[in-house]
Amino acid sequence: MKKDSRWIKLIIGCITLFAAGVIYAWSVLSGPFKTAFPSWSISGIQLCFTLTLCFFCLGGLASGLLAKRFSIRLRMLVAALMILSGFTITGTMNGSILILYLGYGVLAGFGIGIVYNVVIAATNAWFPDKKGLSSGSLMMAFGFSALFFSKVSQKLFAIQSVGWRNTYLTLGAVIGGIILLAAFLIKAPKGEKKAAQESENDVSTKEMLKRASFYKLFVFFTLLAAVGSTAIGFGKNYFVSVGLGENAAVTVAGLLSIFNGLGRLFSGALFDRVGLRKTQFATSFVAIASPLTALFAVMLSSPVLGVIGLSLCAFLYGFAPTVSAAMIGGFYGMKHFPLNFPVLNLDLIPASFVSTLAGRLFEVSAGYLSTFIVLTVMSVVGLIVNISIKKA
Repeated sequence: MKKDSRWIKLIIGCITLFAAGVIYAWSVLSGPFKTAFPSWSISGIQLCFTLTLCFFCLGGLASGLLAKRFSIRLRMLVAALMILSGFTITGTMNGSILILYLGYGVLAGFGIGIVYNVVIAATNAWFPDKKGLSSGSLMMAFGFSALFFSKVSQKLFAIQSVGWRNTYLTLGAVIGGIILLAAFLIKAPKGEKKAAQESENDVSTKEMLKRASFYKLFVFFTLLAAVGSTAIGFGKNYFVSVGLGENAAVTVAGLLSIFNGLGRLFSGALFDRVGLRKTQFATSFVAIASPLTALFAVMLSSPVLGVIGLSLCAFLYGFAPTVSAAMIGGFYGMKHFPLNFPVLNLDLIPASFVSTLAGRLFEVSAGYLSTFIVLTVMSVVGLIVNISIKKA
């Protein structure tokens, strides 16, 4: 393996996932729909994002299942076409919310899931000695993308000659083009593929699903993702509730994606430096400290604690994809990683529904106190599960 060339592979992978990370700019990208289609309910529009996450997970799973039959290039080309089609359908839709679900939710979500799976599996294969750093860098690029595309989309929406329709068409063409180009650049190592990826520790997906360790990992990362995504989903409204001014709340909420990205990079570097077991417990420590700090902020009406608490929650949310990718490789080897990882990544589906239920709890209780109590309890349960996880 050429040590120098693999860093170029990592840069290409980061650029590709930065483009694919547009999926997380939904809160801004969905902004014009309520005005353009007054009959659509807010919950109906939000359902599209839940569908997007579901098909994102399914796209990754499908890519893993087809990895042995179809090349990286072919899967990426299909993904590029799906993303282009999804954004084009969304940009030209007229009246039916089902078209939104089909375009953005099903096609774009599924296509981005394929890209996510291919890039992480192929790029990590170049870094058997630095899986955490590779995963963290890729995940950071994927996470930072939302801030960039949110800002760009807002500016384009405000230009009368562009508007939301042309914005979607432009995003589809640009992102689809980047994925199309990446299809010819993303490659897995060949000469040393077996040496890098195969070992006595390799476990097939079928065997993995027979092990109690997998189900404990699934529960742990479901709780981790649910706590992180639910907390940062409150964003601006939470900051206002603990005493920040409207403008300050908007600014700080916009910075959460930066903490999310830093969490992805930090957790990957931590994994490489201190190993799997210590990273597990560091993750649980942050998982408990995050909602607990946010809870104290609510109880004391402290904007300072509120900013620290929700920033920690965003930082924590960055741990979930990076540490899960590193642990899947560490527990079950890299040979079957392209399928093992997306199977674990299905934890995003139940996690997204936890976020929905937490939102409902907030509406019923008319405050954040009970919500963050529940999130703190979930983190403690996660620690208990985490302690029991062993590489067997």
